[in-house]
Amino acid sequence: MARTEEYAELASESASDADWHSRPLEEVYEALETADRGLTAEEARARLEREGPNEIEADEGVSPLSIFIDQYKPALIWVLIVAAAVMAFVGHTIDAGVIAGVVVFITVFGFLQDYRAEQSIQALKEMSTTYALVRRGGEKTEIDATTVVPGDVIFVESGDIVPADARIVEESNLSVDEAALTGESVGVSKAVGEVAEDTSLAERENMLYKDTVVERGSGVALVVETGPESEIGRIATALEEAEERDTPFQAEMDRLGKLIAAGVIVIVSIIAITELVIGDTPPLQVFLTAVGIAVSAVPEGLPAVVTLSLALGARRMAEKNALVRRLPIVEALGSVDVICTDKTGTLTEEEMTVQRIVANREVYEVTGTGYDTDGEFRRDGDPVDDERVAEVLRCGMLCNNVDVGTRERDTNDGEAGAGETGEPGERERTYLGDPTEIALFVAARKAGFDHDELDEAYPRLGEVDFTSARKRMTTVHRTPEGELVAYMKGAPETVLERCDRELVDGEVVELTDERRAEIEAQNESFAEDALRVMGFAYRPDVPDAQAEAPDEELEEGMVFLGLQGMLDPPRPEVPGAIAGCLDAGINVVMITGDNAVTARAVGEEVGLRSTRVITGPELEEMSDEELREVVDDVDIFARTSPDHKTRILQTLQGKGHTVAMTGDGVNDAPAVKNADVGVAMGIRGTDVTEQASDIVLLDDNFATIRDAVEGGRRIFDNVRKFVNYLLSGNGGEVTMIFTGTLAGLGLVITPIQVLWINVVTDGIPALTMGVDPAAEDIMEREPRPPSEGVITKRIVASIVGIALFMTVCLLPLFTLNFYGELIPGHDVTGAVFGWSPGYDVGRELAQTMVFTGFVVFEIVRIQAIRFRYGLGLFSNRWLVAAVGVAVTLQLLVLYTPTGQLLFDVEPLGLVHWAQIAVAAVAFAALMAIFVKVQDRHFERY
Repeated sequence: MARTEEYAELASESASDADWHSRPLEEVYEALETADRGLTAEEARARLEREGPNEIEADEGVSPLSIFIDQYKPALIWVLIVAAAVMAFVGHTIDAGVIAGVVVFITVFGFLQDYRAEQSIQALKEMSTTYALVRRGGEKTEIDATTVVPGDVIFVESGDIVPADARIVEESNLSVDEAALTGESVGVSKAVGEVAEDTSLAERENMLYKDTVVERGSGVALVVETGPESEIGRIATALEEAEERDTPFQAEMDRLGKLIAAGVIVIVSIIAITELVIGDTPPLQVFLTAVGIAVSAVPEGLPAVVTLSLALGARRMAEKNALVRRLPIVEALGSVDVICTDKTGTLTEEEMTVQRIVANREVYEVTGTGYDTDGEFRRDGDPVDDERVAEVLRCGMLCNNVDVGTRERDTNDGEAGAGETGEPGERERTYLGDPTEIALFVAARKAGFDHDELDEAYPRLGEVDFTSARKRMTTVHRTPEGELVAYMKGAPETVLERCDRELVDGEVVELTDERRAEIEAQNESFAEDALRVMGFAYRPDVPDAQAEAPDEELEEGMVFLGLQGMLDPPRPEVPGAIAGCLDAGINVVMITGDNAVTARAVGEEVGLRSTRVITGPELEEMSDEELREVVDDVDIFARTSPDHKTRILQTLQGKGHTVAMTGDGVNDAPAVKNADVGVAMGIRGTDVTEQASDIVLLDDNFATIRDAVEGGRRIFDNVRKFVNYLLSGNGGEVTMIFTGTLAGLGLVITPIQVLWINVVTDGIPALTMGVDPAAEDIMEREPRPPSEGVITKRIVASIVGIALFMTVCLLPLFTLNFYGELIPGHDVTGAVFGWSPGYDVGRELAQTMVFTGFVVFEIVRIQAIRFRYGLGLFSNRWLVAAVGVAVTLQLLVLYTPTGQLLFDVEPLGLVHWAQIAVAAVAFAALMAIFVKVQDRHFERY
């Protein structure tokens, strides 16, 4: 009974607290109350009942109905709905229909954009295995993987998906691909034994983890955690607990809607009370005036313009390999001031490349990067003959299991290789195998070795496999002369201790203790430069008995050939991208599972601000306050775990930073989801991480993040411009109606005319502002503070100033035409166009003058707003076209019978246009002065 209680207590611990990897194996068996024979069927059933199935529980997810209802939560939408209802109530069905159409467009468009049910947990569930091979009661049996329980003994082999977290009991050349969990692309060699308690997840060589894949070999393991308690289950729990936060832009748009609603109520109440108490206006007219003000105050086109502008920005970013999954996040990119990035594949090529070779007692440099076979061998900068390194390269290609194949070209690649067009559907050459072996293979091809020819000339007869314990691999070949030769590669110290001679300038000489020390020093020097080093040797006098069944006796009396040092080189565009980020006030932090030496070397090459490194174990020793004090000064975190990544993120956010976080493995999903901007890798990233992210990089390239930030800043600038433009127009309309009403002039512009301006003649140019080019200094500014919204003090001043100046310039037009002081009844329009509409001079003409004046003033307003961004009138051809369309539509309203009937307007004559032109010039002059005053009192942006 005591054992059962102890087991239950252990089973209740989280996977991170149960130190299964550091305990003696006997203690693990004892704690789990099991043995080599496995559990009995009865005990397995009891544990399944107690622990639950070995699966990751998933929520139902968000229903389409809930997503649709969410579209109606913003306050601005309800302002529009109320306005439409009021217009319909008073009989203005056209006005109501237009507003209702805007609401339908906004909500349907938003629904289509947001209709991605949260599938992170579901994707984790789909990754689950379907069966497992276990030992129950001393017999092997295949069972449903969901019925695996702690204490089961499982068997895995090449190609299997691991069914649960387990401690390795036996293994034979076992290697596991843990990329889905850790994000590291290189397979992990496994071994029996114990590791230190503080060993990071990626380095626990004695453990298997649920849903990772066995690359090669086989093993027997003892299940320690299942379902939600497994590492991948804990990640699922973290994803469920991650909060869905509105971006600052979403919050501000909602706040703006509430302010507009409150403002409408206040203004309408003031006018209604004033008219009913002081004036003698009929109640119906007061109501219509209030409706007119309500319609004029609501920027009906703003939600649609914002949504479409963000969508257009997202489309531009997709063309640059950044796929935006949440539209509002496009704006949030503009305020990012810290980018936390992976190393492998993001800052680097993720293609190991041989960079240095030791042969013939000399050191040679190798040019070229990645899997490109163009390159040469140099010594002290001068090219040398390939023969100087031929033997060590031949050994690297023969003692190698890389296969050459083809794949369909990735259409997301930035450029095609030599001789390749890059057309979709084409095939390209690729290498299949371990990244280290591929690097050796490519280095040999740079020297002119052909794989097929070499295999034909030196056919392989046998092999002694590489294992994590042996740390070496040996192959036996027949030479063109018919002799037997063995080639070995492996860890330099392992290879060196099996050598008693070395090859120097074609001669085999004794390997002295002094030479051993020199080679060991050279190996250490390479390692200090973050190179992964392999040693190479051969044996020319292989006995015939070793040809078909070679064993470790073959690996004695070897001749040392040399060393090859390799590194995953930085992408060539990354240093410039990081420099651009630093110039823009954005700090770049590398968070990697790799060792500190490699991380520092890569950091120096790509140009990180500083190369201070904190490792995962050091991080665990630091308190939250200690980390908070140093986090701004550290650019590299090495040997980190998923928990470390989340802790770093939360510390940076706690200090007020807006953080973009990259990730690829399942373990990165919680940090990516909790970041202000979560960035997933599209090529090597897992589905879970992609679904938890805001942006997916289609090329896994850091430079794309820089481009995305630049795109985000551009979009934010453009959002500010059209918000300023639309709200200043609304402010002018409210001020005009409010002033006209208080002055006893009645309604100076009708609700349908206001609606036309807001949705069409202002809305179309505002939409094209969304594609305005970026300001030249956009990446030279400091990041926008998170607390700084779209609407700043300068924009508020601009909205108020423009509204007042529009009223000052347009109200005289209404007054003069309403009272007929400038036009004594002569039908100028009829004289010019041959029409005789028969309209009397009066309110309708005065309202038409104001209506058209607003449309004409938009040209001045647009340029006044864009001027501070250094943009000329013709810098955006779409905007020029939009203004032309708006003016054309206005002319159709004025000079067609249908337009005149719908909008209650009179056609204008030349004298009317002259009045509007004079008013526009006055407005432009006032705006020019106003912009200069603003420049003296406010920041430029």
